[in-house]
Amino acid sequence: METLEQIFSNIPVQYKSDNIDKKISEYINIIGLACERRKGVYTVLVTLLYYKHLHPEQDIRLFQTRFNNGFSARSFDTKFVTPVLKKLGLPSMAESGWLTRSLEQPYPYDFDYKGAIPQTLKIPFLSIIDYVEKKPEIAYDCLCLLLSVVRNVSSKHNIKIIPLKNPEQITINRIMEALEEHFLTKYKTHNGAKLPVLAFYSIYMSLIKEIERYKNCHLAELSSLTACDRTNKASGDIEIFDDNDYLFEAIEIKLDKQIDSQIMRVVREKIYKWNPKRYYVLSVLGIKEDDRDEIISIVDSIQLEHGCQVIINGLLPTIKYYLRLISKLDDFITSYSYLIEHDKELQAVHKEKWNDLLYELNK
Repeated sequence: METLEQIFSNIPVQYKSDNIDKKISEYINIIGLACERRKGVYTVLVTLLYYKHLHPEQDIRLFQTRFNNGFSARSFDTKFVTPVLKKLGLPSMAESGWLTRSLEQPYPYDFDYKGAIPQTLKIPFLSIIDYVEKKPEIAYDCLCLLLSVVRNVSSKHNIKIIPLKNPEQITINRIMEALEEHFLTKYKTHNGAKLPVLAFYSIYMSLIKEIERYKNCHLAELSSLTACDRTNKASGDIEIFDDNDYLFEAIEIKLDKQIDSQIMRVVREKIYKWNPKRYYVLSVLGIKEDDRDEIISIVDSIQLEHGCQVIINGLLPTIKYYLRLISKLDDFITSYSYLIEHDKELQAVHKEKWNDLLYELNK
């Protein structure tokens, strides 16, 4: 079987195909350009085009085995598509494009499909599928064109982060000013909420090496910011495990949301499911005052019934406190810069902004 990785590696830098109808090429371009915002739609289309290339006799509109003569497109995606997209550094879902509810409705992908695909993508998506059903031999060209567009979109996000020149001269106050601006800048794009998560993760990379409390502990890999609750099996944005692989601490981070009673009810569910010894809930915007009494009641009941200590605090003051515990601030800056540079969910503007802030710190 020709793998998706092999196909991708053979796509020329400036790919185009005269075999594809001009309107369909435009539709493929629309979906490719939306690959960061609508990963589900693009991933599903990659899967169907790839499957059609390998099995031209299969009607790819019948993407579930419940259909007569259908097939399990989701299983094929989970095994042969999404893992390869991740390996190639292209936008990808947590496990499969079919975890998007609008794409998993039990109807064939014809022009009567009832799933709530965004209107700007629905006609392009269904038209491409209809086109390759009528011309199976063109599935390969369509797949290559889509992957070429996505590759170009992804390459724009590959921003090299500049190094810190004189780390010994950097103070905690200057770092805090830079972080606050990095977090709170209005980017007019998505996924900025991941920035404080990466900052805390970088801090904990130092804490588990330096602080006795975290001796023999280790950090779990970061989960996708965009993974929905049913696929994200993490107890919080950041998890620390002890040497027996029991959950030691979990941290939930909110950038633009106040901590309210609903957030705390979800936290309580996670605590009872995952059993951490300590759980932090941190927000830039603090607690919703109208919910304060109920929040305190939830925290007290968790402590009494479960034993987990829940700590609610401001996000920025907590970072400042932790930075005081770190002996080498340049380790934190280096780790944070590395995570920003290599993160696949951040946009180019987030990375460029950090470079601007590092430039000021280097003065």
